[in-house]
Amino acid sequence: MQTNKTIHGKVHFIGIGGCSMNGLAQILMNRGYAVQGSDRSVSPFTERLVELGVPVFIGHDAKNVEGCDTVIYSAAIPADNPERVRARELGLPEIERSAALGMISENYRDVIGIAGCHGKTTITSMLALISEIAGSNATVHVGGMVDFLHGGIRIGTDELFITEACEFVESFLTLHPTVVLINNIDNDHLDYFKTFDNIVNAFRKFIVRMPEGGLFIGCTDDEHVRKLLGEFGGKELTYGTDKSSAPDYYPEDIVFDKRGCASFDLYFRGEKLGRIELNVPGKHNITNALAACAVALSHGVEFDSVKEALSLYTSVKRRFEYYGERGGVRVYHDYAHHPAEIRAALDSALRTEHNRLFVVFQCNSYTRAKTLFTENVDCFKGADEVLVPDIYPGREKDDGTVHARDMVAAINKQTSNAKYIATFEEINEYLTKNAKPGDLVVTLGSGDVYVRSKLFID
Repeated sequence: MQTNKTIHGKVHFIGIGGCSMNGLAQILMNRGYAVQGSDRSVSPFTERLVELGVPVFIGHDAKNVEGCDTVIYSAAIPADNPERVRARELGLPEIERSAALGMISENYRDVIGIAGCHGKTTITSMLALISEIAGSNATVHVGGMVDFLHGGIRIGTDELFITEACEFVESFLTLHPTVVLINNIDNDHLDYFKTFDNIVNAFRKFIVRMPEGGLFIGCTDDEHVRKLLGEFGGKELTYGTDKSSAPDYYPEDIVFDKRGCASFDLYFRGEKLGRIELNVPGKHNITNALAACAVALSHGVEFDSVKEALSLYTSVKRRFEYYGERGGVRVYHDYAHHPAEIRAALDSALRTEHNRLFVVFQCNSYTRAKTLFTENVDCFKGADEVLVPDIYPGREKDDGTVHARDMVAAINKQTSNAKYIATFEEINEYLTKNAKPGDLVVTLGSGDVYVRSKLFID
């Protein structure tokens, strides 16, 4: 059995429709590898791969891996998956997605890892569009569906690789970054990290992976990022909206339009560079745009290209995405599943013209429900009504220690605007009776709520 795990020969991806996996498949295909893969269902990602000529099997079958030389699998694929079982029988190396990403990153001269508990997908996709507009040579790997990319990857040369760097299970520690950007650090993924100190330490270990002379780009609005900047002692570049923390890049004269989209003057160390106009709503997107500006401008992109790209940028799928309208009620969806992300999504909603605001929040794990949504839940301020269905189990099993009613009780202690309604069918009936023309419905969560949301516009 082969023990030296390298990516070689014909490569089979198990879970090829994943938001990261499809991009890795395209990178390897561009490098001359024969690639194929399987997934449990058709998705926009698998459809894009088929368009590019990649064989995709729908459904997992042991015979799919026969004739292949390397197997790459996503973290969602268990060891008893029939394709993984067959790979072991054949002595094929099995490489987990994050490890494969790390191997791929070694082939680039410069690697920029976009990290942070919130905002990294948006920042990375902004940089993908900046690269398109500027005609730069960057390969950009985004963990989401981006319309202008028809997926989640922009293929460039071997010079520069810009990638999301995910902290979950410390998967970003497989990367080989020359530049690290950290947007924020928050108390997420506590099912794995257990303590907040462990989360901070994971980011600290990520920074240490840079070689001597590496560049740390950090958001000074975040106290934990500021602490890491203070510890670093190497080359640093900073950005933020709070001038009191003296960031290198910062905004002045911020104005929001009727859609909640901001425009602002961009400054670098006291010098006005020009005015940025965003086409995505919410205060948080000012910070995301500053991060993209810091990366792009520090790597030689002209300001005019950055300005043009940010004015055209319309966000990733499931980031305050407009789903449609029914009877004059507009429906949006956001992937937000953490209190900080919910605040950002509601900031976008509240800056959008509306009468009443209905929020549907599906929590996607029992651990997250217990650790984030049963005490001091003030992230739903501003919503007129918050409708909470049963918890989506995700990777976990229900041990009976937390229920959606517990979240509702915690929300109501702070804002008195939550209702428990068990199913999406019942929520649809409730909204049909109570939402009126001019109202907004915003559905939130990383479970299957994005699919269930279609009930509200069909």
